[in-house]
Amino acid sequence: MRDPFPIPPIPALSRAVEPLAARLGMPTLPLHIHEVVGAALLYTFIQVVVSPVLSARFFPQHYPRHNRSKKANWDTHVVSLAQSLLINALALWVMYADDERSAMDQEQRVWGYTGGCGLIQALAAGYFVWDLGITLLNLDIFGLGLLAHAVSALAVYTFGFRPYLNYYSPTFILYELSTPFLNIHWFFDKLNMTGSKPQLYNGIALLATFFLCRLVWGTWQSAVVYADMWRGVSRPPSPEYLAAKAFADPLTAADPDANVMFFVAPDAAAAVPLWLTGVYLASNVVLNALNWYWFVKMVGAVRKRFVPPKPGAKERVAAVAAGVVPKAEKVTAVEDKEGVAVRQRRAHSIVEDVVPDSEELREGTIQ
Repeated sequence: MRDPFPIPPIPALSRAVEPLAARLGMPTLPLHIHEVVGAALLYTFIQVVVSPVLSARFFPQHYPRHNRSKKANWDTHVVSLAQSLLINALALWVMYADDERSAMDQEQRVWGYTGGCGLIQALAAGYFVWDLGITLLNLDIFGLGLLAHAVSALAVYTFGFRPYLNYYSPTFILYELSTPFLNIHWFFDKLNMTGSKPQLYNGIALLATFFLCRLVWGTWQSAVVYADMWRGVSRPPSPEYLAAKAFADPLTAADPDANVMFFVAPDAAAAVPLWLTGVYLASNVVLNALNWYWFVKMVGAVRKRFVPPKPGAKERVAAVAAGVVPKAEKVTAVEDKEGVAVRQRRAHSIVEDVVPDSEELREGTIQ
């Protein structure tokens, strides 16, 4: 499948990045560098222009009153929502329309390349370029944890330009199907709609998509990619898959849009480096474990939001305030009051205190 991006590579930009791509062993990066840069600029425009203008226009009672920290957090959630909707739609379309990708065998899934998968790879990398930039500019707000996440996520996504596991770039992007619901859940809290029916329905959709996409689909696809990675580590690609021998027609063999193994050069064919496989394996295992942990916490958090407090707690608090109950009971009642306050606070901050931000959930991909 040819790269469906409507703008062709910019020659000057591709030439400028070629030396770096050669040093890093990423031959497909010059083909997609304009998409990486374009995606980073698009998300910056949404964060700097689109989000402040539309948020102030449609939510004048909420957005303008925020301080710098809260506005930055709001704007990043707007970008995350836009990015997740765009990348999910494109990933689903590539998986449906890319016939070359659908026909890949095990070796091609490890070393192969198609323009459609390269586009998904580039857009994801561009998003993390933006993420790294906004985190560095607001390090006092987002902290070192999100900085480390941005650096590591960008590094992992750029490995696909080797190309390595290019086939799986749209597969693991589908983790993001739960991210729109996560961001909407967050906005319901900020718009004083906590506990409303729309938030309940969105919460059900969030839990369902999170379970199906991250736990069921993600765990299954992780097992599949582990098998492919083991094949890549154990031995190099078969000779018949080398670019010079892949097709009888030399014109077809020289066309990366027709020869999915074009970038496997005969003089550079070798098994996948163990360190590279180790990076992917470790990150994927950790992120899958986190997804299971987050899901358990999310179920508990949503339950707290919509299950009312224990009967009698509010009445005891009111009795304490009125001075009706004896002193000894006041201590217990005050403790109960604090307990209710804690439950209420946590119920109003599920996304912030329990459900990880969409920035963290983005890590649920290995490509």
